[in-house]
Amino acid sequence: MNLFQKENPEIEIIDFSDELQEQVRILNYEWLEKYFRIEKGDLVSLSNPQVQIIEKGGFIFYAKMNNQIVGTASLLKKTENIFELGKMAVTDNAQGQGIGTILLEHCLNVAKQKSIQKLVLYSNTKLESAIHLYRKYGFIEIELEQGLYERANIKMEKYL
Repeated sequence: MNLFQKENPEIEIIDFSDELQEQVRILNYEWLEKYFRIEKGDLVSLSNPQVQIIEKGGFIFYAKMNNQIVGTASLLKKTENIFELGKMAVTDNAQGQGIGTILLEHCLNVAKQKSIQKLVLYSNTKLESAIHLYRKYGFIEIELEQGLYERANIKMEKYL
């Protein structure tokens, strides 16, 4: 039986803290190594999320279930009005419980509260369930510029 399975697990979304800084790297590395590979940009942004995301005006959130951090997502500041939804990962043995959806909804709510006008994201079409989730929440495909992430073959945006 899965370590995290129970009828209706309570999932709490919490904000970034110094004590949890390492969890962003751990969860994202686990996800990247499973589906792709860790790129140079990942090494930079995940080595010090406090400096690379928070101090640049971004936000990091964690999903906590059964007193364990099982997921994370970030809003990375691009401009005053545009943020990237990124660094989203859910640990393997907690997947399939709607944690990604809860993290996405939380990011959308925070973006609206902060009067962010547009969210962008980069993904890969082989992640079919993720792409389906983004479309369900109103993200649409736009032209992908080259060079930001090697693994990205789709860019999406949503105006808030």
